[in-house]
Order: sequence, then structure tokens, then C-alpha cells
Amino acid sequence: MTQFSDFGLEPTILDAVRSEGYTVPTPIQLQAIAPILAGRDLLGIAQTGTGKTAAFALPMLHRLIANRKRAPRLACRTLILSPTRELASQIAEMFRTYGRNLPLRVMTVFGGVAIGPQIRQLANGVDVLVATPGRLLDHMQQRTVRLDLVETFVLDEADQMLDMGFILPIRRVVQALPAVRQNLFFSATMPNEIEKLSRDLLRDPIRVAVTPVASTVEQVDQRVIYVAMADKRRLLSSMLRDAAFARTLVFARTKHGADRVVQHLLADGVDASAIHGNKSQSQRERALQGFRDGRTRVLVATDIAARGIDVEGVTHVVNFDLPNVPESYVHRIGRTARAGAGGIAISFCGHEERGMLRDIEKLIRCRIPANDHDLGSAPPLPLRQNSHAPAPQANRPAPHAKRSPPPAANRYGPPAGQRTRPGPRGQLRHGGGGR
Repeated sequence: MTQFSDFGLEPTILDAVRSEGYTVPTPIQLQAIAPILAGRDLLGIAQTGTGKTAAFALPMLHRLIANRKRAPRLACRTLILSPTRELASQIAEMFRTYGRNLPLRVMTVFGGVAIGPQIRQLANGVDVLVATPGRLLDHMQQRTVRLDLVETFVLDEADQMLDMGFILPIRRVVQALPAVRQNLFFSATMPNEIEKLSRDLLRDPIRVAVTPVASTVEQVDQRVIYVAMADKRRLLSSMLRDAAFARTLVFARTKHGADRVVQHLLADGVDASAIHGNKSQSQRERALQGFRDGRTRVLVATDIAARGIDVEGVTHVVNFDLPNVPESYVHRIGRTARAGAGGIAISFCGHEERGMLRDIEKLIRCRIPANDHDLGSAPPLPLRQNSHAPAPQANRPAPHAKRSPPPAANRYGPPAGQRTRPGPRGQLRHGGGGR
């Protein structure tokens, strides 16, 4: 079995990896580390949670230290573009974790915070710069950063960049890069515009695909609950009374909707906080840290967090609102199945959202099982009204048969004593905070 020591990585990097308890690479790490070490361009098709950040961080750290030199003033040797502040922070934290024994400088550049400290730090030059496109353009316009000495350029979560309207800013950044450089391009899906962008950026790339495009994480136990829109908040509060929902990530479609869900949960005595684009950077960091360390049991987020949050031990993802873009469903539910662990994803589907559900089921090529609920005032919609495939006959009660009560007290997850166990500790996960 291949181990990290087989790649010939710098011993201090291997020491840092071992200290985190990891020895066995994930599939994308197996395929990507060697080509990146060799200086090849790479196109990676992978979801978050597959270990892709470590797949490029480890070989990039090795190449930086193998060619020891000081970054000139205002310059960076490695540039990583990320769509969100949270993901940028997590990527930078991972570089710091696995490069903690190396004399390398890592910094982040994103909006929502004062630009002055960033200008002062950039003035001395940095080895690894992780940036969001908007704030990086601000620095370029103010001439407080120069990109003509970049040795390696990484574009992460390219399809989310497209969704957020960052394609033109990315092209402006690329124009400022030197002609000779290494390029690493990562995306979970490959829509036409992203495919074209990859052709423009990459030179004879190695192609790595570790999961089918837009596939659903296999370890996630998915189900849908048909519920009237007006009853969603009451259903959510009812579910969260179950202690099995130990660390739950709830997705709302809008910022205001996320805040309303939090207000409702707090009024019902459920610890919850929100994370979305209207929150300040410090508010977002506090909310995420509280969720990570267990002080907050429920985090309510918009899709800005679907790829930028990687927290170990998320037991449930609840789609309070179904996403408008079917691919977002895949990224949302992937928050609860990280590096081999299992999880449960529950989607609330109102009458107005049944078309969205059909689009999701078409994308993932399977029908999501339905659960009834018992709020009384809003009976569940018949499953056949939303079906585009024959309903499975196995395990269905005969007409007029009495349903068996659910085992234990958990109606929305595995029976007591059969909780999904976390994946092996010997796989290196993607993201910050020691993941």
C-alpha cells in the first residue's frame, strides 16, 4: 500500500503529516502528488472532502523548499485563488499545518477586513498567497502586489467561481501572471465555460478524476420529507429535539431566510448561528469556530458555505430550502461524508419545490427515499405526485397494514446502536484546521 513516504517528500513535511496521524493517501493524492512534484500542469475533477487540498499543498511545499529563495517585495511565489473567505482561510491553514517546520510565509487576502494589514504583509513578499478574486484585484489596482514572479498558480473550485461570476476577474488575474508557470486547476464539475477556461490555462495537463462528475457521496444516507412551506420551521425544531442531531448543518436559500431560521431555533431553545455573505468576517469566523468546537450545535448557512465548510463530525445536513442549482445539492450533502465517514442528509420539499427535487434526482440518477412527518396540520404530499420513477415495492406496507414504529427514538437517522462510524484515521483530509 502506497504511503506518503513513498513520494519522496521533504522529511520535515512527512514529519508534519505523521504528527497529524495520517499515513495513507486518498485516491486523488495518489494520482496528483507525483505529477505536481514533477512540475506538470494538472486538471483535477474532485469534490471537496476527497483530500484535494493536501494533494496540491504537499508537493507545492516540497517544491518551494527544494528551491529555497526569498520572495521579492510585493511578490508571491505561489498563488491560490479560492471562491470564498472560509475556503481561503482553510487552505492557508493547511499550508501552515503541513509546512510548520519550513521557513515559508503563508498569507490570505480576502475582503470583509481592513486592507492595510494585508498591504503591509505583502510588502515583504510571501511564499504562498491564498486569495479571493475581488480583493486580489483591489491589490492589483493599488499596485500593492505583483504577480509576474508566480511559479505555481492554483485555481480551486473553478465551477463555484463560475457560479459566483468570477470568470472575468480570473482572466484578469491570469493576464498578470508570467507565461512560464505551473498551473493546477480543480473543479467538481466541468460545465462548458470551465472546460474552455481549463484549455486556455493548462499546458499538456495530467487529468485526474476521482469521482464521477456531480456524483453524490455514496456514504450519505439521503431522504426527503414532503412538508408545507409554512411548516418547515416547526418540523426543523421538532427534528432537532432528537439528540442524534449532534452537529447539524442547515442550508437556507437566502441570507434573510438563514437569519429567520436561526431566530426561530433560538426561540425554541436550540443553539444555532448563521453564516452568510452579510456577516462580517469576524462574525463568520466566530460562528464557524463555535460549530467546530461544539459550542453551537446547529449552523445555518447559505450556499456560500456549501464548499467552504469542512468540519469533522457533522452528523446531519438539512436542506431547509432545496437549492435552485441541482449541483449545489451534491456539495451541500457532502458536508456530512468526509474522507470515508458516513452521514445523513434530509431535504424538506414544499409543493413549490417539487420541480427542484426532480432536477436533483435527475442529476444524481437516483430517487431519494421519502419520509412521512406527523405535524398534523400539514399531511405529507403523496410520493407519487413527485415521482419520475416507479416507487420501489420492497419493504412497503401492504394496503391498510399498520406501520411498525421506528426503532429507538430517532426517526430521522439510523437506529440506536447503529450509528455510522467515522472513516479511517489513516487518510489525509482536505482543508484547514488540521483536516
